[in-house]
Amino acid sequence: MKHIITEYASLIFDCDGVVLNSNRVKTRAFYQTTLSYGEAAAQAFVDYHVANGGVSRYKKFSHFLEQIIPTHTISPPDIDLDTLLQSYAAQVRHGLLNCQVAESLQLLRERTPNSRWLIVSGGDQTELREVFATRGLADLFDGGIFGSPDTKDQILAREIQNGNIENPALFLGDSKYDYQAATTAGLDFLFISSWSEVTDWDKWCHEQKIQNVSNISKIASQLTASIKIFDTK
Repeated sequence: MKHIITEYASLIFDCDGVVLNSNRVKTRAFYQTTLSYGEAAAQAFVDYHVANGGVSRYKKFSHFLEQIIPTHTISPPDIDLDTLLQSYAAQVRHGLLNCQVAESLQLLRERTPNSRWLIVSGGDQTELREVFATRGLADLFDGGIFGSPDTKDQILAREIQNGNIENPALFLGDSKYDYQAATTAGLDFLFISSWSEVTDWDKWCHEQKIQNVSNISKIASQLTASIKIFDTK
């Protein structure tokens, strides 16, 4: 099954690493938020975060407290999950408001007038909606902006069930979890590589037969060349 991108009824975008160049913003924030537990614990957490791109902060910090702290810290400070989440959110908000937006995003929106656009992210939903509104991006996503604490799997299943995501649908993501979530939901998938933190992405895409492109600007500029998005199932 083949589709020109303009033929998709629904285009679902991850936020970090696809629409916003914010992966490194969040990686730094995860490190700084947990540094009071020691450099070893903070680095172990960053390693876990990078290996689990696209997973919500709620699950990541729970993993930090339950799995990393017991093995990396002898006398951990008395900080609970809510405190970690608040500290992380304060650090990351500034970065989200100032990081680079994908070039040609508006052009792609203009070239896909019949497609419904959605954000489905591991980022906090309230935070995402505030940032996108402040940066003048919210109106591009007429299908809505969705994030944690719901997982991407939960969001996709819900929005498909209520008819907000219609087939054919394409998920544009930059992590292995994005691919897994899209596949589970029965969506086509396109890997966006330029800002991804998947170190072996080219090898992985080749092995999984996943079509990839460097960035959104490349998609917009090549539409006239009838770039095809292939269903890899």
